Amino acid sequence: MITQNTIQQILSRLDIVEVIGSFVKLKKRGANYLGNCPFHNERTPSFTVSPSKEIFKCFGCGKSGNTISFLMEHDKLTYVEALRWLANRYNVEVEETETSPEQKQQQQTVESLHIINAFAQKFYARQLLETDDGKAQGLSYLEERGFHRDIIEKFGLGYAPEKRDALTTEALTNQYNKELLQRAGLVVERNGQLQDNYRDRIIFPIHNNSGKVIGFGARLIKKNDKAPKYINTPENEVYVKSKLLYGTYFARQAIDKADECFLVEGYTDVISLHQAGIENVVASGGTSLTLDQLRLIKKFTNNLTIIYDGDSAGVKAALRGLELALEESLNVKLVLIPDGEDPDSYVRKVGATPFREFVQENKKDFILFQLDVLLKDAGADSAKKAEVVNLVAETVSKVDKTEDFTKQQEYIRMCAQTLKIDEGGFTALVNKFIRNRLSSDKKLPFDDAKFYEENAKQAAVNEYDDNTFNLLFRDELQEREIARVLLEQGNKPWEGGQLTADYIFSELPEDDLFENDTVLQILNEYRARLSHHEPIDKNVFIYHADNKLSTFAVSLFDFRYQQSPRWKSDKNQAAGYQERLFKQDYKTFMRVVDKENPAELESYLKIEKDRSHEEVLSAITYLKLKKVKKLLLQNQADMEKAPPQEQMTLFLTHHALKQMEMELTGRLGSVIVK
Repeated sequence: MITQNTIQQILSRLDIVEVIGSFVKLKKRGANYLGNCPFHNERTPSFTVSPSKEIFKCFGCGKSGNTISFLMEHDKLTYVEALRWLANRYNVEVEETETSPEQKQQQQTVESLHIINAFAQKFYARQLLETDDGKAQGLSYLEERGFHRDIIEKFGLGYAPEKRDALTTEALTNQYNKELLQRAGLVVERNGQLQDNYRDRIIFPIHNNSGKVIGFGARLIKKNDKAPKYINTPENEVYVKSKLLYGTYFARQAIDKADECFLVEGYTDVISLHQAGIENVVASGGTSLTLDQLRLIKKFTNNLTIIYDGDSAGVKAALRGLELALEESLNVKLVLIPDGEDPDSYVRKVGATPFREFVQENKKDFILFQLDVLLKDAGADSAKKAEVVNLVAETVSKVDKTEDFTKQQEYIRMCAQTLKIDEGGFTALVNKFIRNRLSSDKKLPFDDAKFYEENAKQAAVNEYDDNTFNLLFRDELQEREIARVLLEQGNKPWEGGQLTADYIFSELPEDDLFENDTVLQILNEYRARLSHHEPIDKNVFIYHADNKLSTFAVSLFDFRYQQSPRWKSDKNQAAGYQERLFKQDYKTFMRVVDKENPAELESYLKIEKDRSHEEVLSAITYLKLKKVKKLLLQNQADMEKAPPQEQMTLFLTHHALKQMEMELTGRLGSVIVK
């Protein structure tokens, strides 16, 4: 792990405008900077960076965060990768905490495999582009397939020579470890001798999300019935096939912007579509989609469009693993390329624009597509049709997250129509599959599973208007305000030599009266840091390693509306000018008050009164008032149900709470509310 000392050094040096300005063209607007959002397509800039708050927010798509979360979102880096990126930019030496010998060995192996794979990629690329054999065999093959030099170099394609030990000899000459060469799948031992695993093949490097080569796919050039068409890297510490999709590194930003991921089968499909300008595309390698792959797609978008060959094998491949996609709440569409074509050949045949139009016009919903395929196979056989009803009902039951309730109801309606069966009966069948899964997954009794299912569905149909939201969630808004003033004002001095944070904690209600767990988490961590005399400011939470806490902290400091310089000037003029302005000589005084010189005049304005005390008191008082009102309602409900012998105690409690309510209301009359 990276040490806290290193993290603090990075945070103390980074400049959010400088970092984000490397990716987005920013223009200064008042105290902030404005540019076009890199996370969605927009013509009018709404992406705002606040250097004073060290956060960004797009008022178009709603994305917000800090410098580190921007890098994580933009380049799809992990938290640690983003820290290393910043450390490299600001020349901060990265210190790491002590690790066990096993962890060190694992880390060294991972780093060594990355180095070896990078060496191999350069070797294969050099063989393809700079040797006579590579140009004659590999490059001519790729050019015949229609690939241009720039796309070949972009994807780092290469050629493995036919010679038995070309890579092996060069690797050992450069003193690469032979055991690691074998672990990387580049070299194999046969009859006691090391030799190349890939020979006379086109090499497709496979990159991870940060662009490092983690493995290879190798395709035969010449026809050979005894050898497999493709060979892939065996699984090792860096290459796990079920957790990656080919082309993700090159497609991640395009997927993000398009809010849609195209999934194809092969490497050449990806490369051809990129060459045509369609970059939001990745490949599965023809295998069933795994949960890890689907979650990788979901990092970028919820919209998945699968583009496969139109033959029967393509249809079967398209349907494999897609029930998992429904469980992950992905919106899955299918497009089948006409028979005899694949995405690679079809885009080269028709061109980019017609290809896009074809995809748009021929998208089919996965469940309805599956239903059509199954019905065609069933034909007039009534037993097979009954089986189709069960299969489709089970598939629809996978769409059972609360937020997908409306979608599930629409599927039930359309499937019942197509199958020509009663919608109510089909709904009951879908619910049966949901109950069965809940019962087996959660080990719940059947009746309990039914209760949870109905409860979840009831929650889905509640749509709150603004007034209802305020009635239900006003307490949470007050809790958020407490978190904001604590982070913004906590370090400021309070009366009696204590910090504002000390005062806030002394006045807060009991923890069990807080409903927002994230607010409570911030309060508890702040309190712990305070007791250990650790340095605290809002950036501790804005740049917190816990992404949930960091996102929440950023959301507390909304800065859409900024005080304009003119308003600030006019408002402060009411407070007057500093005495030193009037002590200037006549010539200086006249120059300063000249309308052509507003900036210098503004420097003589009296500083606006610090109202942080009133802000803190206001937040605490409002929170207390909300909690008291909540206790009053609860006490009143208890009074209605309590036996006579308890009524007096509850009445006295009610009286005490009303007194507190009146006192707090009285305080609010003299408190300035922000």
